[in-house]
Amino acid sequence: MNYLPWAVLALVAYTFVAPLMSFATASEPAIPSNVAALVSNSMLVVATVGVIAYTRQDVSQYLVHPKSPYVYVAGLCLAVGILAYYRALSLGPASVVVPVFGMFLVTSSLVSVAFLDESFTVRKAVGILLAVVAVYLVTVD
Repeated sequence: MNYLPWAVLALVAYTFVAPLMSFATASEPAIPSNVAALVSNSMLVVATVGVIAYTRQDVSQYLVHPKSPYVYVAGLCLAVGILAYYRALSLGPASVVVPVFGMFLVTSSLVSVAFLDESFTVRKAVGILLAVVAVYLVTVD
């Protein structure tokens, strides 16, 4: 389970993305959400290049890897998702936008069960149902 510390680090770091982006893009003087996306994601690119350089990974061989089309489509989905997420944060309250955006956990789980042959148990079904109920309760006035 060496992935858990990374998952917790991701949780802690990503916890601050929505509040910081909401503050930067929604309150005056506001930064346009597309500019905020460019700047913040440029930082991601620079950090990733640094990690790749540090670990001496060869990128070129993976640009034409048999699975690279999946990475390209995932990148397109990521771009659309992040741009839409930042736009939503600039227009609405983070306390509503974040839970709706967070439903990607449910939809990603369902897609993984449907297309990656992952198990779907009663416990997972209950967890998904509870997540949907939680988002409904948070977003309805």
